[in-house]
Amino acid sequence: MHRFEGRVAFVTGAAHGIGRATALRLRSEGASVVLADVDEENLAWVANDVAHAEGGEPAGGGDDARGAQVFPVRCDVTDRRSVSSAVASAVDRFGALDVLVNTAGGANGPEFDDFDDDGWLRVANLNLQGVVRCIDTALPHLLASSVGGSVVSISSVNGLAAVGSMAYSAAKAGLENLTRNLAVRYGRRTLRHAGSEHRSVRFNTVAPGTVRTRVWTTDEQGLDKLENLRRMYPLDRVGEPEDIAAAVAFLASDDASWITGVTLPVDGGLLTGPLGAISPED
Repeated sequence: MHRFEGRVAFVTGAAHGIGRATALRLRSEGASVVLADVDEENLAWVANDVAHAEGGEPAGGGDDARGAQVFPVRCDVTDRRSVSSAVASAVDRFGALDVLVNTAGGANGPEFDDFDDDGWLRVANLNLQGVVRCIDTALPHLLASSVGGSVVSISSVNGLAAVGSMAYSAAKAGLENLTRNLAVRYGRRTLRHAGSEHRSVRFNTVAPGTVRTRVWTTDEQGLDKLENLRRMYPLDRVGEPEDIAAAVAFLASDDASWITGVTLPVDGGLLTGPLGAISPED
């Protein structure tokens, strides 16, 4: 299955977890992939993994660099100049941009009882404004995509239900509403500008439940918490990065060409109801 053959995808947060899995999935389906992250050291390892998985080499200079289909680039989504430079480098490398996947984010921040302006703004800057910067910078290229642009942003079940981490949850809820607004604004672009070079861009969001990433797996305490969280899920497991990558690939592909403005929970059934709320006998 090569749904992204001939297409260019820009993935933020690509050095770890969901971003890495998404880059691998899109490349496996034929995309030329821009791996964007602030963690340059790990990004190099991921670029090597993605390239070798497909029998190629990461772009990094030399006569054959423009032919390579994996391109690592430093990108700090909290810094507009960094985002602008990364997107410009990606378009210069590949000549187009068709898919943007916003994965970069984080959950660190104060709870409401310990309200702190700087702490809340820091979380919003990473999880909401960071996505806004990436979309704003990439949008002209997505509108010019010969196949129509697609943006998929990683939100969280935190944006859909009260599960704590208030600063993070509020930012993710804002991201989901932003997605709906952008979907309406740019979905009819083709009709309004018939005959122009501008095409429509679809905007969708994936809302994961608990996913087995480095946040949980760096020590025994985190692994214990992960096991406790597993018991909440009707499907009796936490998610894997590949679960989220599969959903991203679907929404970004032409298989979802009539889907825009949605938030797709990929949560093992968590939002349906926690395991144990209904006994097996019921």
